[in-house]
Amino acid sequence: MYYINRKHRWVETVKDGWNVLVGANKEKIVKMANEFEPKGGQRDVFGSGDASERITGILGEII
Repeated sequence: MYYINRKHRWVETVKDGWNVLVGANKEKIVKMANEFEPKGGQRDVFGSGDASERITGILGEII
């Protein structure tokens, strides 16, 4: 994914090559829209994606 900002709040995804900052440069925007390919595997830097299932399970035990 590419972002039309100069900074990004999720620096981990930029460092891992899953996001690219392009700013407002038209050429960079067009190039990334056409050529962007994430690098390597994506780490679980923000969790494994199962938070809602875990919360539902815990609430189910309580209720």
